[in-house]
Amino acid sequence: MSVSSLTQQPNALLNAADLARLSGWMDRRGLPAGTIEDLRPLAGGTQNIMLSFSRGGSHYVLRRPPLNKRAQSDQTMLREARILEGLEGTTVPHARLIAHCEDLGVLGAVFYLMEPIDGFNAANGLPRRHSEDQALRHRMGLGMVDALVTLGEVDYQRRGLADLGHAEGFLERQARRWQSELESYLSLPGYGKIAVPDVRPITQYLEDELPPTFRPGLLHGDYHLANVMFAPDSARVAAIVDWEMCTVGDPLLDFGWLLETMPRPGIPTMFKIRPTETMTPDDAMIAHYAERSSRSLEHLDWYRVLSCYKLGIILEGTHARACDGKAPKTVGDALHTMATTLIERALAKISDS
Repeated sequence: MSVSSLTQQPNALLNAADLARLSGWMDRRGLPAGTIEDLRPLAGGTQNIMLSFSRGGSHYVLRRPPLNKRAQSDQTMLREARILEGLEGTTVPHARLIAHCEDLGVLGAVFYLMEPIDGFNAANGLPRRHSEDQALRHRMGLGMVDALVTLGEVDYQRRGLADLGHAEGFLERQARRWQSELESYLSLPGYGKIAVPDVRPITQYLEDELPPTFRPGLLHGDYHLANVMFAPDSARVAAIVDWEMCTVGDPLLDFGWLLETMPRPGIPTMFKIRPTETMTPDDAMIAHYAERSSRSLEHLDWYRVLSCYKLGIILEGTHARACDGKAPKTVGDALHTMATTLIERALAKISDS
């Protein structure tokens, strides 16, 4: 969930040969011809690369895996492109897919082109108007709820996205799956021992208090302030971004995730939100979700515990890799602090239940 600036120069990411192959591929796809201009990296997540450029009077954003690809990087790019294609024509705010490329001979990785979004990422700091207007910031959280409800109502089967995940047993799989993920970090020699509080009581709680049923829907999987773009002149969500973890599951997990990652005074955050820039209170977002969605919030506390647990374990994974020299130590240390906070919050929630 961390946000970082892409520090490489554009020509280190796409050299002259890459640009020539990219231009040739775009020509074959019938996209407007011309010279690639205004090439620049965009700030984004720590894993994948995004580049903005123009060609033939049109503007594009290219998304591709990191230069040192992970094992599933190409499949992830294909998955994201497929999701954007499936959302075409829905009211879910998203970037429109232009084209995707599976030919590794072009850039050495699967990539896709999408339309730029006219908006800003609040996790990188708020524009002056939004910073100074508390009522506008309040509506931003409500706008995120609206976009999330819309996503959860998409007919994923009709959109050809049913095989993104396995809805049956989705909730039952969560507790043990993420405890196993945490334990897997011990295979990294530099990590040594699990450095967050004992998660076993959380695992037991999640199994004992499992909601009896749920209605499947599209789950973004990492729904927080850094993964939406807001319209520059309002609180409207212009686009949900970063579909890497999207699956078919229980959309209420996305809502729990949103509540547990929203910046709050006195709580550590990776978002560049000042303490005075208070956001939408939990009770207002919960009331808004209850009003807009047909899903029951009876077991919301369970989803909030799961969100803290899952996100904490994911963030601790970067810390584990940093301990083993596979990620920057400063990033690993910061995310470990957040992971610990999230696990402690989950433990406090179950002790109060």
